[in-house]
Amino acid sequence: MELGLEGRRAIVGGASSGLGRACAMSLAKEGVDVTIVARTRDRLTAAAAEIAAATGVDVKAVAVDINTDEGRRAVLAACPEPDIVVNNSGGPPPGDFRDWDREAWIAALNSNMLGAIFMIRDTIDGMISRRFGRIVNITSSAVKAPISILGLSNGARSGLTGFVAGLARQTVPYNVTINNLLPGDFETDRQRSYTEALAKTQDLAYEEMRKVRMADNPAGRFGRPEEFGDCCAFLCSVHAGFITGQNLLIDGGKYPGTF
Repeated sequence: MELGLEGRRAIVGGASSGLGRACAMSLAKEGVDVTIVARTRDRLTAAAAEIAAATGVDVKAVAVDINTDEGRRAVLAACPEPDIVVNNSGGPPPGDFRDWDREAWIAALNSNMLGAIFMIRDTIDGMISRRFGRIVNITSSAVKAPISILGLSNGARSGLTGFVAGLARQTVPYNVTINNLLPGDFETDRQRSYTEALAKTQDLAYEEMRKVRMADNPAGRFGRPEEFGDCCAFLCSVHAGFITGQNLLIDGGKYPGTF
């Protein structure tokens, strides 16, 4: 399917690896010039080189913390008129809510709610004036089915979800959509770290724990990052202008509910 994105410009957060990198790659394959962002310069530079070599598009790498005012300014200086913004930031650590002080909560809110909101604020009016815009926020399946030890993430990402639900109805008349992608278990470094930690708590080898976790999913496996990236690219396409304010769960069927 031709997605109608050639020549568009995108900003993709958390794109040095994992799902963010997959989204950047899928967009680049559609002819989108991508500005990729992450804090780790070496990994980000390597990702940019790989994406450019694979697709031939213009790839800019901006090594900053996009959740800071200075970071956002640097990103928007590199890509001042994005047609597409993919907000993506790593989740806060698991734990017991009794142990989290105000600083922990503020950090989670800044990383998983406010950073995305400020990026939307800084780009939405330009999209409206150009009559095209696609904003995709990578949140978590925990928004749909909260995980008790991920309370910081549950709270912050749910706040972003509520904000998007209101704003998305105001921007869609101008062909500017805002949607959320909710990943389940994907083959990423973060997933490996989580599985390794879980294996230690249950006194299992990593591969054993990995098999247990995959067996717990109706698909019998973890998702492939490129599957996620292609879903993101479709939401950004000319064909998705009638989809807004939605939370698309991509988890292999692990969530058992209807709604």
